[in-house]
Amino acid sequence: MSKLVQVKHPLLEHALTILRDKHTRTVEFRQHAAIVSQILLVEATRQLAVAPRLVETPLAPYSGWELDHNVVVVPVLRAGLAMLVAVQDMLPSVPVGFVGLERDEKTAIAHEYYQKLPPISPAHHVLVLDPMLATGGSLDDTVTILQRKGCRALTLVCIVAAREGIARIQQRYPDATIVTAAIDAELNHQKFIVPGLGDFGDRFFGT
Repeated sequence: MSKLVQVKHPLLEHALTILRDKHTRTVEFRQHAAIVSQILLVEATRQLAVAPRLVETPLAPYSGWELDHNVVVVPVLRAGLAMLVAVQDMLPSVPVGFVGLERDEKTAIAHEYYQKLPPISPAHHVLVLDPMLATGGSLDDTVTILQRKGCRALTLVCIVAAREGIARIQQRYPDATIVTAAIDAELNHQKFIVPGLGDFGDRFFGT
């Protein structure tokens, strides 16, 4: 997998356009955020390891495959929770950790207010969920935390990413993979992605 993957799919493009529309209601926003998250997750898990598994169909033995369970999911609070449900639908047994970061609206600098992580080793593949990659500050802090816990292989799953944030992550963590639905051109003076879709957490949670 390339270190930067922009996923293309008709269903994704349709749902992403609805997310961008300022007139989209909360219930519709949640529905289409789930669709986008599921499509991104399929791409983000493309390289996960599998092991042989022999099962019995109603008619005969079958040699199939099962996922290697060395996967940890870490949503960045609060907006990352919006993508967690999609992950748990597809990977119901995966352990989940949480990193809480809140952005100062004046400085655009995030500070950590919560951290709860399962055991993480170099053998784990960590999926970090954060819908909006703007300056890259929150994901930068999150990856630093995870690496201190022992993480080596990680994939950052974002719905919309700005070029500035992508550049920061690629420079700081060249081995990290970024999977996103959209790459937007710029940030405004408030460090929001343009055209973007506004404050994802506020629109998803109705706040």
